[in-house]
Amino acid sequence: MAKIKHSESIIKKVIKKHRKKREIAQLSIKIDKRLDAALQQLSSKLNISKNRLIEDILYESGIIEEVEENYCE
Repeated sequence: MAKIKHSESIIKKVIKKHRKKREIAQLSIKIDKRLDAALQQLSSKLNISKNRLIEDILYESGIIEEVEENYCE
């Protein structure tokens, strides 16, 4: 448990340090197809996109502090 709390404090310090930077990055990850199916099913039931669901999970877990709503393609 101590390792988890310590890791969380490190992540929060990094986020706070870089909070002023407003650069937007795109992240691509590979996930297990079972996890992908579960995320797709949950996002369908919540009537939101899978990407939005992942962003919300990251936000609620404290990994990110803000989700930028303006996307550029």
